[in-house]
Amino acid sequence: MSLMLNTPMLPAAAPKAGRFDAPRPQYLELKANVHRKLLNRLNLEALASAERSRAEAEIRTLLFELIAEESMPLSMSEREAILGDVIDEVFGLGPLEPLLRDPGISDILVNTFSHVYVERAGKIERLPTTFQDNKHLMRVIDRIVSGVGRRVDDSSPMVDARLPDGSRVNAIIPPLAVDGPLLSIRRFPAERLKAEDLVAIRSMTKPMLDFLEHCVRSKLNMLISGGTGAGKTTLLNVLSSFISERERIVTIEDAAELQLHQEHVARLETRPPNVEGKGAIKQRQLLVNALRMRPDRIVVGETRGEEALDMLQAMNTGHDGSLTTVHANTPRDSLSRIETMIAMGATNLPERAMRQQIAAAIQIVIQQTRMADGTRKVTSISEITGMEGDVITMQEIFCFDKLGVTQDGKVIGRFRATGVRPKVCERLKASGVHLPGDMFEGVTEVR
Repeated sequence: MSLMLNTPMLPAAAPKAGRFDAPRPQYLELKANVHRKLLNRLNLEALASAERSRAEAEIRTLLFELIAEESMPLSMSEREAILGDVIDEVFGLGPLEPLLRDPGISDILVNTFSHVYVERAGKIERLPTTFQDNKHLMRVIDRIVSGVGRRVDDSSPMVDARLPDGSRVNAIIPPLAVDGPLLSIRRFPAERLKAEDLVAIRSMTKPMLDFLEHCVRSKLNMLISGGTGAGKTTLLNVLSSFISERERIVTIEDAAELQLHQEHVARLETRPPNVEGKGAIKQRQLLVNALRMRPDRIVVGETRGEEALDMLQAMNTGHDGSLTTVHANTPRDSLSRIETMIAMGATNLPERAMRQQIAAAIQIVIQQTRMADGTRKVTSISEITGMEGDVITMQEIFCFDKLGVTQDGKVIGRFRATGVRPKVCERLKASGVHLPGDMFEGVTEVR
């Protein structure tokens, strides 16, 4: 079945060339006209079921014909660029497609249709890329969120979603976004960082990694703390890789991002309310249900609400080795955040009882920090040792000392073991792990 309606066949087009940087207004108008005419000429029903390679070849042929009908002269680079742009519009996410193909981009930030920013190597820069208008941007947002069964409209103007490659998407539209739709995409590399990569890029030292690996294998409960974009999910993926293949893992996330390589993994994801405002499934409900699924480990992508108490109770009732993350700037702040989230559940737990739950449930707190130069480092590994009165006691085992910044903005610092031998060494010893004493001594310079 032909994809074109009453369209003669022309010679195939040349291979797609690279984009040119600053589209002129006439080019944008031409692209919009060609795209509109293309949709009128295509057999969309046949397009949906056709192989992309065959469909793309026929669309290229039709595009050459439509461009030839326009009176505006085009250079070869503009001709090839408009072909690529329209094909991206038909098969993908329009102006976002070239950005999604760039492995060096870690974040895509769209502030209305005319302002597109990206983050490369920890630095944000504006691109000449634009959408036709806010309606065009809304169509792209709708295509993203509908692909994962979610919606965004006036009654539900905020949405979290994900792309097929696992990238995290957040969109917010008017009336909440005053000037027009806002879109944020947190990308993850196709090849996720492995444990040894964190040492190679100086995110932590080998003794720190070895200690964390033994903690995971010995089923200690661990909390990863850090700010937005600090690399918490990446570290959670790495730590999860140390879980045995023989264990059943249940993951709970708002938007599925974790990529665990074990075979026995049950993945759960929250659900937003429907058009009537009903049917929402929150993390707390999934966590309660997960306890009935006979998990050996529970991994919560991010604890952010009333599910915190259920998570702690799971850790305290036989589900050792559970992992989660929380937004906080220091290990101590992360415990305060957990307390606040427990209170959000409208429980009447006294403050001391909350802290007893935290102290009994969590053994290790890891602080992940995004530095001023865009690098991510594990700046603290601390152990919760118990309670003294109404205060949770902690001791730091490893830390990162920032010493300064070079002229080109690079952070200078050192990783340092504090010299404190953690109490969990006894538990590790019971699991057959004997850590050398010099693991908790010494300094590693980072430049």
